Amino acid sequence: MRLHILGICGTFMGGVAALAREMGQAVEGSDANVYPPMSSQLEALGIELMRGYAAEHLQPARGREQPDLVVVGNALSRGNPAVEYMLDQGLRYISGPQWLGETVLAGRQVLAVAGTHGKTTTTSLLAHLLDTAGLAPGFLVGGVPGNFGVSARLGQGAPFVIEADEYDTAFFDKRSKFVHYRPRIAILNNLEYDHADIFPDVAAIQRQFHHLVRTVPGNGRLIVNAHDPRLAEVLAMGCWTPVETFGIGCGDWQAGLIEADGSAFSVHRGGSLIGEVRWSLLGNHGVMNALAALAAATAAGADPQALLPAFASFESVKRRMELVGEVNGVRVYDDFAHHPTAIATTLAGLRAKVGKARILVALEPRSNSMRQGAHADALAPSLADADDVVFLHRPELSWDATVVTAALAGRGRTMPTVDALIASLRERVHAGDQVIFMSNGGFEAAPRRFVESLRGA
Repeated sequence: MRLHILGICGTFMGGVAALAREMGQAVEGSDANVYPPMSSQLEALGIELMRGYAAEHLQPARGREQPDLVVVGNALSRGNPAVEYMLDQGLRYISGPQWLGETVLAGRQVLAVAGTHGKTTTTSLLAHLLDTAGLAPGFLVGGVPGNFGVSARLGQGAPFVIEADEYDTAFFDKRSKFVHYRPRIAILNNLEYDHADIFPDVAAIQRQFHHLVRTVPGNGRLIVNAHDPRLAEVLAMGCWTPVETFGIGCGDWQAGLIEADGSAFSVHRGGSLIGEVRWSLLGNHGVMNALAALAAATAAGADPQALLPAFASFESVKRRMELVGEVNGVRVYDDFAHHPTAIATTLAGLRAKVGKARILVALEPRSNSMRQGAHADALAPSLADADDVVFLHRPELSWDATVVTAALAGRGRTMPTVDALIASLRERVHAGDQVIFMSNGGFEAAPRRFVESLRGA
């Protein structure tokens, strides 16, 4: 079968493409933006990539047949030339999540990782733990896990670990992606308001999470954050599956901090000590992700005590507090921040590690919710651990970011371009500083450009 994937360079759809290619299917695809690292990963698999969404990409051409099936990503909408051609010609089409659920996940032991924050890291960690246990899992991650070097693989064993996103499926299916996955084990990591472009309020997100809960069988397992009252409300809507909770100092799976920065902690289950974890990640959110992954791996049949040493060899996902470089005593990080809670927990973990060293933050409001100003009121409090903040206020931003910087009491300022932002940081940085670039977009390669500017000083 020949597949044409619309939106192929997104992390999820790129993973779908890689899995289809591994299954022996002929795969090609289109995207508005064809760029590394996903383009490089796909081209290495022999997948033809076409720039843009021209109708011609779906038409028979010299050396290329018309696709048997079009797999449509959720970035595509009505009015798109490829979509309109697909519909007018009556081509067979399907969403990425539905294709994945029907073609890859059917018959597998699916472990789904859902939540507003921590999905990518927890999914990568869970796959690593299961792999260490010899269970040879398949996986699809919204990033590139350091332990595997690819975002997706079929695997040889029964388990398949999937990052379960609550964003909608496609222009013709407005349910959350995760309703297609039919997991036997599901992690509910946390639940906060996000995706302001498609959800009117947090109750709408809770309804989607309950749709996921409804799909988990009675002989499966729900692994649920014990600290999150919104998840408790979801379960109160109805739950037919055994629940195990996790938390720091509470829950069925409990962590006790050994180091304040979260780099070492003890693990207890049902009041009994399992052992200790020492690893490279920081912050209470990292500890929570670790507990969730360990509980899910145990539910899948792994020995939790035997898994604890595997945390030390876990290599985090790209752009999750990734150290880009250190120049003249200045450490520069790239972090995939998209929500005030993630910003706050990341900075708190770094603060616990570096003590009184200065923390400088460069922030790009890149997600749809950020660009719409849905999190404006929460941004300044989330930056409490930062000593200095530069906010990228592009002219097209629809709201006034000075409401954030004004609330930082002299610790914040806005800049209209990435060039101006880098120059502003250069004026203020000195040896011993920790500089974090936070964005869930490309940020015009600002972290690496900043490192280069330091090296050229």
